[in-house]
Amino acid sequence: MKEFPKLLISNKKGNIQYLPEFQAVGMKGVACVALEPEELIPLHPDSELFMLPDRVPIGFDPINSKYIPVSSAVFDGKIKTCYAVSAFMAPGYTATYNAAYHETSKAKILPLFSYSAVAYYKGGFYVTGMCVDREKRQVLANMDLREIKNNVKVFRRMFPENRLMRHLETCALCYGCPAAKNFFLQRYEGPLPASSSCNALCLGCISYQEDKKCPVTQPRIKFTPTPEEIAQTAIFHIKNSNDPVVSFGQGCEGEPLMVADTLIQSVKLIRETTSKGIINLNTNASKPKVVETLFMAGLNSIRVSMNSVRKKYYELYYRPIDYSFQDVLHSIKNAKKHNGFVSINYLVMPGFTDNKKELVALLAFLEKYDIDMIQWRNLNYDPLKYFETLKIKSIPSEMVGIDIMIENVKKEVPKVMHGYFNPSKGRMRRARKKWQVASGK
Repeated sequence: MKEFPKLLISNKKGNIQYLPEFQAVGMKGVACVALEPEELIPLHPDSELFMLPDRVPIGFDPINSKYIPVSSAVFDGKIKTCYAVSAFMAPGYTATYNAAYHETSKAKILPLFSYSAVAYYKGGFYVTGMCVDREKRQVLANMDLREIKNNVKVFRRMFPENRLMRHLETCALCYGCPAAKNFFLQRYEGPLPASSSCNALCLGCISYQEDKKCPVTQPRIKFTPTPEEIAQTAIFHIKNSNDPVVSFGQGCEGEPLMVADTLIQSVKLIRETTSKGIINLNTNASKPKVVETLFMAGLNSIRVSMNSVRKKYYELYYRPIDYSFQDVLHSIKNAKKHNGFVSINYLVMPGFTDNKKELVALLAFLEKYDIDMIQWRNLNYDPLKYFETLKIKSIPSEMVGIDIMIENVKKEVPKVMHGYFNPSKGRMRRARKKWQVASGK
């Protein structure tokens, strides 16, 4: 008899153990699936394990072929209430199943993380996910905290009046932001947060929650940097990094297009000094005219955040205030008109993203709008609340699987890049060359 993945449970203190009699289970929407070994990969060391409060883990009894809620178990010789366990995977990994559980009447909305199914298998932790980007950009072991702290001091002496750099110090040292850490390590993608406001009320916004039911994970920047502060920060990063990227639109801000004039002037100042590197905008793409002006000023790429390419579900999640889904599409057209590189930040929720109708819509969208890249990022939101709020029906027969979905996209639209991080010029060139060789063009 082959070994099956074992169910993980936790007590109230977060002590985790496995139950050998139960097979681990994953969930898509409200549909439970007993996990098989071929659906698992080893848990990356930069991942985290979570105990899910007031959520009863679900295991599969292989003898009786039943899904069973496991409300209590023996911990240290005593029967205790047990809780579901999930994994928050490292950057570069996309979930294929959510953790499986039943909510109790006391259950409150989960914090803003993704909740991948995790199991005990072959003597270790395994997760239901796939690696979509092998770049080592945010591997924690490669981020020397001593070097970061030393460079914080050095940069303070070099730029004593730059408030944006002071803000990034807090992001790096207080909130552990990988992008801010990389700025002080002078590599990869330098963050340029600029806006304290937004024109959407996204369910999973990590910097602002209107009803306060769900705590934010990183407060917003409290000021708008001047174009000079932004340009100084960007130029320094571009000149001192290999194959650099600098990006507006970070987790510690609202929507950067809300400070359009500041962004436009910043891009002009940067491009007056250097043509090197990629200037990128992470955005909701709500203001088509501003997007066009930014590309005319020297912007190179945009990453458009989307949970769905279908209007109904997009608007239920983003809850736009003064723009529409059509504005988003218009912004993408404007970017392509000026030869801009367009990624979609495709927020993945197993059971919804891999729905057959969403796949068909995605393939049509990629072709029609000539999208350059998909970043397969996990949607950080309570899974059951997501399906409830968006009124999504979870029908197992309509799910193709995240892994199969990605393979279908690669087959049907081979020119599209796949990954997790905003690409540099070098990476764009390599991906383009690889596609040309493969296609014979």
